[in-house]
Amino acid sequence: MEFTFQFIKIFLYGLEQALPILAFLALLVVLLGQIVGLRESWGRFDALYWSFITATTVGYGDIRPTQKLSKILSVLIAFVGLIFTGITVALAINAASTAFADINEGVDPKAMIEKKI
Repeated sequence: MEFTFQFIKIFLYGLEQALPILAFLALLVVLLGQIVGLRESWGRFDALYWSFITATTVGYGDIRPTQKLSKILSVLIAFVGLIFTGITVALAINAASTAFADINEGVDPKAMIEKKI
């Protein structure tokens, strides 16, 4: 349980530090999605929904762009979403490795592995 609390504390601190970048990337996804929505004559909510489905690379396909510029912007949205996800995953990995090192400070990792076997 100690590891979990340490992980959460470090991860939330990392999110706090990265918040300006993450907020900018999310805003970029929203703005690009709204531009595509205007070009494709979608409603604002449909454009917002589509942009986040595209940014997370889920891509249900229920709404899709038909114009060339819209398709180019959708690739850009997907790329921005990958960057957003990459930053978040990097923060989680850093938090996990730091929490693990903090909890097991001074303990030889090889000895821990042998102890579990």
